[in-house]
Amino acid sequence: MKTGIITKKNADLFFIDGIGYVARKNLKTDGIYVGDFVEYDEENKVIEKILKRKNLLVRPPLANVDKMLIVIAPVPKPDFVLIDKLIIYCELNNIRPVLIVNKKDLLNSHLKDEIEKIYSKIIDIFYVCSFDRSALNLKEIVKGICAFAGQSAVGKSSLINSIFQENKEKIGEISKHIERGKQTTRLVSLYKLGEDSFLADTSGFSKLDEKLLNLQSDELAGYFPDFLEFLPHCEYKTCRHIKEKNCAVKHAVEIGKISKQRYNSYIKIFEALKDFRRNYEKKN
Repeated sequence: MKTGIITKKNADLFFIDGIGYVARKNLKTDGIYVGDFVEYDEENKVIEKILKRKNLLVRPPLANVDKMLIVIAPVPKPDFVLIDKLIIYCELNNIRPVLIVNKKDLLNSHLKDEIEKIYSKIIDIFYVCSFDRSALNLKEIVKGICAFAGQSAVGKSSLINSIFQENKEKIGEISKHIERGKQTTRLVSLYKLGEDSFLADTSGFSKLDEKLLNLQSDELAGYFPDFLEFLPHCEYKTCRHIKEKNCAVKHAVEIGKISKQRYNSYIKIFEALKDFRRNYEKKN
């Protein structure tokens, strides 16, 4: 019995190292996903067992994601709420987020200072440009199974091209997939970059519905690491950090210890989670 990773799925065929395998009936019922590590019978071309998963993403359908490369750029203007939702999503799914600032040649000092102030203590930040050699540094970041995320038109496909420049036969295929804007039901594939390093061809997350954040609104503050040192100093243990008086988080925002942009993201996500939960309870 051998162990491998599913890099592509096509109907009832699951591909390992470019070769299609079928699965035991019970495994097909449970579901096999791109990114799954499996035990398989090479001679009979049968998958026998799915190994324990690190995580399983619903959209895109992808298992065992190690890193999420969150790409932003000066143009279009960064959606900080989306960035913050993606960071929370990573925390909930045991994924390491990395912030990639593309088109650094267009980056002004004000926006760079804002990005640094908000995120430098939270996640790693890399400044790159797909048109110079700085994008090659991303190749060192892609370890394990990695997926891109971010708004449309931030240059994800160009970065893919830079990463895979030594594997030019893959570039056209991957770029074509990445550029498929709103198509959400298409297949996902993994492309091998190095030993045990893969990049998903999915267009990533250009949006993130609150229903994918399996989180109560009252739990949200605990997923903002820049809030944590202030939470114990709120007057009430049940403080939601929005309308309450004597709130240490709000005070930290007022004196500049917490970014106002981050706090505004918190409020928007909090309200969205609350609305989602309210609507869910009405329907059920």
